[in-house]
Amino acid sequence: MRKWFACLAGLLAIALITRASWADSCDALSKQDSSAASISAAKSPGGSFKADDGAKAISGLSAFCRVAVTLRPTSDSEIHAEIWLPVSGWNGKFMAVGSGGWGGSIAYDGMADALRRGYATSATDDGHTGGSASFVVGHPEKFVDFAYRAEHEMTMEAKRLIKAYYGRDARYSYWNGCSGGGREGLLQAYRYPEEFDGVIAGDPANVRRNAWALWLANETFKDPAGYIPPEKYSMIHQFVLNTCDLKDGVKDGLIEDPERCHVDFNGLTCKASDGPDCLTTRQVKTAQTIVSPAMDAKGAVYFPRLEPGTELRWGRVAGGPEPAELFWDQFRYVVYQNPSWDWKSFDLERDSMKANAVDKDVDELDPNLGAFAKRGGKLLLYHGWADQQVAPGSSTDFYKAMIEASGTGARTSDWARLFMVPGMAHCSGGEGPDRFDKVDVMERWVEKGQAPEKIVASHATAGKVDRTRPLCPYPQLARYSGQGSIDDAANFSCKASQ
Repeated sequence: MRKWFACLAGLLAIALITRASWADSCDALSKQDSSAASISAAKSPGGSFKADDGAKAISGLSAFCRVAVTLRPTSDSEIHAEIWLPVSGWNGKFMAVGSGGWGGSIAYDGMADALRRGYATSATDDGHTGGSASFVVGHPEKFVDFAYRAEHEMTMEAKRLIKAYYGRDARYSYWNGCSGGGREGLLQAYRYPEEFDGVIAGDPANVRRNAWALWLANETFKDPAGYIPPEKYSMIHQFVLNTCDLKDGVKDGLIEDPERCHVDFNGLTCKASDGPDCLTTRQVKTAQTIVSPAMDAKGAVYFPRLEPGTELRWGRVAGGPEPAELFWDQFRYVVYQNPSWDWKSFDLERDSMKANAVDKDVDELDPNLGAFAKRGGKLLLYHGWADQQVAPGSSTDFYKAMIEASGTGARTSDWARLFMVPGMAHCSGGEGPDRFDKVDVMERWVEKGQAPEKIVASHATAGKVDRTRPLCPYPQLARYSGQGSIDDAANFSCKASQ
């Protein structure tokens, strides 16, 4: 017994010494400066964290070493990043967290989630401050920083400091991002295939969606009579559900397979004057346009449609009277470098060609991820079918193109899987089950070789789970067994699309 206590005491002493040395070495990281990076480091006491930008405090954190880094790979670069290193309980792994939109801030919430799991973690502002793309005007290197270089430089610096702090490399490295962060993850996998063992990419914001948004604006905003008041969205949504909800055999308020849903909004045309339960002829045209792909006069498709099921959030793209700045910014700041550029002058064919030329080799998503696959990388793609901001079809199209382009000699599903999420809005929220542990799925795939055959997602109202449902690898669909509650995932299985 005495030997047992002595052994335990020795282990505790080692743990305390290790913890103390890690805590002490945090300050020493500030001496890791280089010509391309300046570092400041300070311990955080844990418990809660409040960023310098005035955002709300984040609670439930253990003590960590907070490292702030400024990276300057070019003379015009000013990339801010943060790296958080657990003082104790490090799981031996690293997780990089992606940004949303045009970036411009640190994704502290995503970092906090990774830290709670025991990860060393990092995030970057993508090389600028603020949520618009105005930083690009006159600064081509900053656009490269935003597109992929900031994320790469951050990752390399994080890995360097992890080794300096813990005395060893991370066993596994992961990327986790949605929207702009999903796009970033795909670019990292393509450009730097050795960087991550697993990439989680949700609702990737392909830049061509901006052309779709401006095409939609030109088709709908120029004529005020085509405007659909938000009060009508619920009525339109119910019409869509009445048309397509039962196509999967279950009346559950969700459209399981929007690709098979084609709605004719002429059925909502007002019989007399305008009213709350109908659409005017001009409003019918607007509704039909929203669920149509962007096409030029020759019928060539430039970007997929918003899917049926998005109606409750149409205001994001059809609220008017102008396009959301998130979409507009690419053309006035990146393509034309002119803050005064008028969106009303947008021409789908001409301006899309111009945008593609500007974005080529910088921000365009390449589906050839063969190098990432060959070195053993795993890619978990997911996208909400009710995404109101990035057309879901952009992910299904990308996945199909990836299968054709990668040429790995193995089944694509061995290393990459796409999960479409019925009823989920952009990255989260919506009427469908939108909560699922993506990190756990990726860890089991990479570390244990357990590829996801399905993912159980949940939906909650007022904090209480009221529905679970399996998410299936595309193009499979969740099919009801015909028995038991339709709110219980156990009564569904993944089947091939019919």
